[in-house]
Amino acid sequence: MSKSKIYPQETPLDPDEENGLLIAHITTRKELNYWEQSNIAQAMQWLAKKQQKNSLTVIFIRKLHKKMFGMVWAWAGEFRKSDKNIGVPARLVASELQKLCDDAEFWVRNKTFSSDEIAARFHHRLTWIHPFPNGNGRHARLMTDLFLKTIFNAPCFTWGSVNLIQQDSARKRYVSALQSADAGDFRPLLDFVRT
Repeated sequence: MSKSKIYPQETPLDPDEENGLLIAHITTRKELNYWEQSNIAQAMQWLAKKQQKNSLTVIFIRKLHKKMFGMVWAWAGEFRKSDKNIGVPARLVASELQKLCDDAEFWVRNKTFSSDEIAARFHHRLTWIHPFPNGNGRHARLMTDLFLKTIFNAPCFTWGSVNLIQQDSARKRYVSALQSADAGDFRPLLDFVRT
């Protein structure tokens, strides 16, 4: 993980990605957030009905992103095609996701860390890979909560008990915790996810 990580409120979209907006009347970030959140709520209903046994696959990671954002973005569920100010080079997204899935299965099988630490490490790495053009933080949090539920039968993280979309002190703590994890210190992230 050599590339310096920046955790912006939102990743800037390339013009070709912006062209993937499926709802033409959206003109503001507030409207976009509303439609994305509506789509995410539908994805959560889909998850509630689905008996997901193994969420640790690249196919499922993509499918969940498509369910979360497919009514808003034409490219939902597709890996980003351009490099960003965060994440691995676009050409490495698929292989890094496969490594993450393999590592997470190893951690679980060998009880390498506590369940919370495995989930926090999974979340950090998924965020670090930054597989999609946008929606990565929300996708990584939902994937992590699903991971906790299906693999450990554990309660979801509370994620600071706030809406992390808003640019406020809680989001700053979250970003700071991710940056500490970048340096190998997972304690701030572990503290944050259960507050």
